Amino acid sequence: MEQTLRVCIYGATGYTASELIRILVEHPYVRITDLVSSSTAGRKVSEVLPHLTPKLGDLVLSKEPEEDFDLAFLCLPHEVSLETVPELLSKGKKVVDLSGAYRIRNPKAYEEFYGFVHRYEDVLETAVYGLPEFFRESIKGAQLVANPGCYPTATLLALYPLIKEKVEFDSVIVHALSGVSGAGRGLRQQFHYPEMEENFFAYSVEKHRHTPEMEDVVKRLSGREMRIRFTPVVVPASRGMLSTLYVRTNIKDIEDLYRETYSGEPFITISRTPPMTKWVLGTNNCILYPTYDARSSTAIILSALDNLGKGASSQAVQNMNLMFGLEETLSLPTVPKFP
Repeated sequence: MEQTLRVCIYGATGYTASELIRILVEHPYVRITDLVSSSTAGRKVSEVLPHLTPKLGDLVLSKEPEEDFDLAFLCLPHEVSLETVPELLSKGKKVVDLSGAYRIRNPKAYEEFYGFVHRYEDVLETAVYGLPEFFRESIKGAQLVANPGCYPTATLLALYPLIKEKVEFDSVIVHALSGVSGAGRGLRQQFHYPEMEENFFAYSVEKHRHTPEMEDVVKRLSGREMRIRFTPVVVPASRGMLSTLYVRTNIKDIEDLYRETYSGEPFITISRTPPMTKWVLGTNNCILYPTYDARSSTAIILSALDNLGKGASSQAVQNMNLMFGLEETLSLPTVPKFP
């Protein structure tokens, strides 16, 4: 590709946007035209995101885009993305939306799990769910990609080989641990250092908004209605995610199944030992560890990824590469930060 891809990032000062910018400034075919932020408009990047000073320090954040662009990344609250997406599509722009506003096909789910009425069902029907391992060909022709949530990415990648091979199972239980950055950059008391340090806690145990997203994609892939029991837990780490799935089934050679399913996938690794989050930090990788406990007739699959990487920003860049006919792996890190 000879032509430079012009990119605008909305909601530019949050954690997902910051990680997205860090990746894009090293991309050989991308120029960031505008960083849009309603709360910090008029300030330089060097003041708001000082770690990006060497690349973008003199760029001033704006309230609205000041240059034309080809693609918008939306790192916005769900309700804001809900309104922004149709406006951008009407102007002929391509969009990768990192919010949850267009991930679930059933509009009624938004009333129950997000607390708002989804008024753009026609746009919702056109959104492509941005998990390349499942929907690669659809992403290539998409105007709107709904970038998946971090918990659903970890869960769905872990579950997919069983769905693909039509393995019979009757229940799915997901217990997932995530670093604090998954809660966003806004200040909340329970995430203050004195309260978060040496502290683990579950949240949204009875009803979490990622549950219908996971169930919706499982239905798209398998045609089956399935209920997933999901419990998220925050741990005192800045980033990283480890999800454990318990699937009641009878299966042999589970490791071979996973290796065959993901053969050739550049960002999926099948491990023979339980993965650690340190193995994926700062990358677009997902490491899966499948095993089977015959005594309880339960498949156990561990899934490790960076919640800001494959769980959000680097996956958004993977989707961008596909949408514009670029090499899918371009500019995406695979070697983790260590220690």
